[in-house]
Amino acid sequence: MSRASGADLDAGLKRLHLPTIRRTYTAVFAEAEKESWTHREVLEQLIAEEIANRAETRIQRSTRKAKFPFLKTIEEFDFEFQGSIKRQMLGRFLGPELVSDGRSLILLGRPGRGKTHLAVAIAYKAIQNGFDARFTTAAKLLADLNSASRDGAFEQRVEPYTAPHVLVIDELGYLAYAQDAANSLFQVIDRRYLARKPVLITSNKEPGSWGEVLHDTDLAEAIVDRLLEHGEVLALKGKSYRARAGSLVDQA
Repeated sequence: MSRASGADLDAGLKRLHLPTIRRTYTAVFAEAEKESWTHREVLEQLIAEEIANRAETRIQRSTRKAKFPFLKTIEEFDFEFQGSIKRQMLGRFLGPELVSDGRSLILLGRPGRGKTHLAVAIAYKAIQNGFDARFTTAAKLLADLNSASRDGAFEQRVEPYTAPHVLVIDELGYLAYAQDAANSLFQVIDRRYLARKPVLITSNKEPGSWGEVLHDTDLAEAIVDRLLEHGEVLALKGKSYRARAGSLVDQA
């Protein structure tokens, strides 16, 4: 059997959709010759680089698709400043069990306490763990579904909120909503509950008062019940990050 030329190898790797190996094999071969690697070691190195690149590409693609307003990680959260919550309290939401167990979370607190940061960080960790996520504000979700109901397109428009492994609903309770808000939100939460898919919600209102916000006490109670059957509430009671940022500017 004749040996393949460099051009043949390039063409074969392109046909097999192995762009990282195609890009790096020359450098890997040179290193292998210098360090006297075995054929197995060369193959393992090339495959490892291809896998790592594909994983990073998937994370980047899933992060863009999630529509985060910003990207924050759990490592960037200042647990010393926000002393009302410890990283250990979030451990069960940072692993694959967030999705496999369908663990929902309500992050409760006044504005500026880091609720959105934590919700984004948890969803991003899920992406790193191999899942997908979607971020939306409560106002956008409810306005979207209200419009869809009027247009007779509810089923098509609700799908982006029910399909992802993890859904983040930010700022529930900050604005006034339409009269059918409870029904629209219940449709999302109930479908995700039945599929055992987690929901991360940030709110400045206690779950017991969501009935006033959503104009329907019974449906609001049903929403909270579904969220908390496999989830919990974490209250952030510390100081405001925005106030701290303002004081630092004043001191500069």
